[in-house]
Amino acid sequence: MTSTGHTDRKTVPALEIVDPGLQTTVQDYPGRLGLQSLGFFPAGPADHLAFRVANVLVGNRPGAAALEIPRGRFHAVALCSGLVAVCGASGVDVTLNDRPVPTWQAVPVSEGDSLRCSVARGPGFRLYLAVSGGIAVPEVFGSMSTFLVGGIGGLDGRALAPADVLNAYAGRTARRRGYRLPVDLRPRYTSDWEIEILRGPHADPEFLTEADYKELLSNEWRVDVSSDRAATRFHPHRFRWARDSGDIAGGHPSSVLDGCYPLGGILAYGDTLTVLGPDGHVSGGSAVVATVAHASLWKIGQLRPGRDTVRLREIDLDQAAGLDEHAQFILRPEQLEPL
Repeated sequence: MTSTGHTDRKTVPALEIVDPGLQTTVQDYPGRLGLQSLGFFPAGPADHLAFRVANVLVGNRPGAAALEIPRGRFHAVALCSGLVAVCGASGVDVTLNDRPVPTWQAVPVSEGDSLRCSVARGPGFRLYLAVSGGIAVPEVFGSMSTFLVGGIGGLDGRALAPADVLNAYAGRTARRRGYRLPVDLRPRYTSDWEIEILRGPHADPEFLTEADYKELLSNEWRVDVSSDRAATRFHPHRFRWARDSGDIAGGHPSSVLDGCYPLGGILAYGDTLTVLGPDGHVSGGSAVVATVAHASLWKIGQLRPGRDTVRLREIDLDQAAGLDEHAQFILRPEQLEPL
């Protein structure tokens, strides 16, 4: 295992963690690409859109390392002057020295300032906190992202703990002007989601029946309470299937010979559909009946376990590319409001 990159850049202490909340981790985007043959899914933010917006608001490159805070409840003290931005789930109170500050906007901080985030009460599940300069942790296999399953990346391969000190790269830590994302460009969170998917690779008619696939698109899927960064699980549903068994792959018709899984793949584990997240497993023997469009993966990252529901909408490759273009449009500096 090797750690590389950024060793020539000066760093300064940026944040001291007082209360890390449920499972706050350091992530960068797009994470560890091209390592599935070694057993690594990319890690990175579960909601790559709010993550990148937070970075752009404080003047970082979109993929710079920042914090992912599931469900909110977070407290840290600033150790230097700079900018911070909190984006993501709604219904969260963010305060600086007990004074309310807005989300989706860069906020100046000074040494000793106390930054708190409440539990997110409204739609959405994860918050993203970016600091100017970007969080500075060692790169492991080309990424700073925390991969909790493998115990690598981020801060010692683990979630943050009280008294942890995070450094940031120097050069952008002085107080300066930031940006705000206009309200009409902010993603809309809900408890009843529509998520765009592409068919297959194991769809109808070879695996699902035509009626099964129609049910895949027409059903309202409930997000199971056991969902996490590795996988988002839906309530069980019994499909008819176009074959009686998986033959040599296994007894259930959802069984296939082991193959590589895509990020956002919707796997059929028997009667349970599971969407693979950034910490998911790279291969296996379950049918991938559909794949979430890359530009829509942020929605999976904001699903609240045990509460939200999902409807799936099939799109084609051209439409998926259009969704990607819209996400890039939001991230352009000219679309942001300078403060």
